[in-house]
Amino acid sequence: MTDQEKIQPIKRRQNHYRLVIMNDDRYEEVVTFKLSRLRVYLFLSSALVILMIFCIALISFSPLKYYIPGYGAREDKTEMQEIKIRTDSLEQALLYKQQYLDDLKKVLSGTELVQKDTVPLKIETPEISKE
Repeated sequence: MTDQEKIQPIKRRQNHYRLVIMNDDRYEEVVTFKLSRLRVYLFLSSALVILMIFCIALISFSPLKYYIPGYGAREDKTEMQEIKIRTDSLEQALLYKQQYLDDLKKVLSGTELVQKDTVPLKIETPEISKE
């Protein structure tokens, strides 16, 4: 690659162009812009950066941030954890009660054979002393 081929893309970016906006009815120039590829690139890049900054500021400084998943106040997170613990304990208590009611129904209906305790108990009677 020669030096002239290396310089040519840089020169192309600095070539000046004219953008003319004309009125079709009277053929007069309304607005004229002097542009170059470098200026257009810089303008579009700056506009994109400014738009991104505006969007980030809008989201971070307004209530819109609460619609982002995982973003919320700490109080909300602790409250959600407490609610989860409470619902887990309620589910466990409901399960225990349901098991108790099922066992009680089986015993009352007599459908399940109840195994009797056959272990002999040794009960000692206390001696009563007569004085």
